[in-house]
Amino acid sequence: MGKEVERKFLVADPAWRSLVEAHIRIRQFYVAAQPGRTVRVRISDGGSAALTLKFGSKARERDEFEYPIPLAEAEELMAFAIGRVIEKTRHHVRHRGYLYEVDVFGGVLSGLVVAELETPEDVPDEMLPDWLGREVTGELRFYNASLALGGIPEIAA
Repeated sequence: MGKEVERKFLVADPAWRSLVEAHIRIRQFYVAAQPGRTVRVRISDGGSAALTLKFGSKARERDEFEYPIPLAEAEELMAFAIGRVIEKTRHHVRHRGYLYEVDVFGGVLSGLVVAELETPEDVPDEMLPDWLGREVTGELRFYNASLALGGIPEIAA
């Protein structure tokens, strides 16, 4: 079992784009979701897939279990998706030794750009990159399960 400890931010400035080290095209969907627990399938770059179970309702920390699954089975499971299939490109961007995952959403979520910082320690605000906007950690409407199952959040950095 792993612990997922993360902060989420809206992205206010495109300056991060010149710092991208890598990117991954992602399709993901949920086959089960309720408060405090989700079961997600993620397909990365059309070549690999994973099943992820997340438990917990704390804003910054959840228990996470992730298992690789055959790509064909992931594609088949899509028929059981609840809500919408999320399409996004995840960009890896480093700033002051920390890895930020910047998700640029597509489809009906186009225009939404969210950065995640997974680190167990608190990073002081003065060490955060200038291109980050408002912190949305704990705002459920910006979490992927809510994006798949709920409405489209108003985007305001």
